Amino acid sequence: MSVGKYYKIVNGQLVRAKKFCPRCGPGVFMAEHWRRYTCGKCGYTEYVREAKEKKREDEDKEDEGG
Repeated sequence: MSVGKYYKIVNGQLVRAKKFCPRCGPGVFMAEHWRRYTCGKCGYTEYVREAKEKKREDEDKEDEGG
């Protein structure tokens, strides 16, 4: 995979675009999936489903007027 997908340049500074694995430490990036982040080295997984779905539900309620 290209290094350009792991880092971005913002205001002249290098910024990491992906999360590091909390178990493996700095240098091991986590893969971004639809509802989770997964480490390919140790298999650690973080689910992000609750926050995104709650936000969508709140937006849908506002759109419906309720």
